[in-house]
Amino acid sequence: MTLRNMTASLLFAGLTFNSAALLAEDYVIDTKGAHAFIQFRVQHLGYSWLYGRFNEFSGQFSYDEKAPESASVEVTIKTASVDSNHAERDKHLRSDDFLDVKKYPEARFISTSYTPGKDGKGILKGNLTLHGVTKPVEIEMYSVGAGKDPWGGYRRGFEGKTKFAMSDFGIVKDLGPKSKDVEMTLSLEGIKK
Repeated sequence: MTLRNMTASLLFAGLTFNSAALLAEDYVIDTKGAHAFIQFRVQHLGYSWLYGRFNEFSGQFSYDEKAPESASVEVTIKTASVDSNHAERDKHLRSDDFLDVKKYPEARFISTSYTPGKDGKGILKGNLTLHGVTKPVEIEMYSVGAGKDPWGGYRRGFEGKTKFAMSDFGIVKDLGPKSKDVEMTLSLEGIKK
C-alpha cells in the first residue's frame, strides 16, 4: 500500500468513526421561555405531598434518533432557586438543615448512559451532585415529541422521573419515615442549536 493510499484509508476510517457523533443533534434546554421544569415532591408526615420546584437551571442535551443510545444530558441547578410556594419553608429548605445553598450553590446532573426501550421510553443513568455529594441515579425517561416550532426552530422534549433518599446526599434532617425519599420530575424541552 502506498503512503497516499494509506493516508486516504486512515482519513476515511476517521470520518466513518466520527459520523455517529456528527449525526447527533444538540439542544439547549429552553428555560428562557419557561418550557422546562424541574419539580419535586416529598411526603409531609405521611399525610400529604409537599410540592416544589427549582426556578433557575440550565443545560443541554444531545440526541440522535438513529442511535438513541448515544444520548447525553447535562443540567445545572441553582439550589437557592428552590420554590415550594411558602417563603418561610423555602428559607428553611435553603438552610444547612437541607440544601445549604451558601455552601452548595449548585446541583448538577451529568449522564453516563442511555438505554432506549419501547414506545419512546428509556433509562437515563448519570451522576447527580447534590449537597456536595455525587451519587449515581437512574431516571425513567419518556420522549414527548419533536418538530418545528412557529419561530423557525426545531424542538425536542422529554420527561423524566426519579426517586432517591435525601440521606444518600447527606441531607439527614428527620422528617419521619414517610418523608425520607424525594421524587423528582424533569420536563425538558430543548431548542436545536
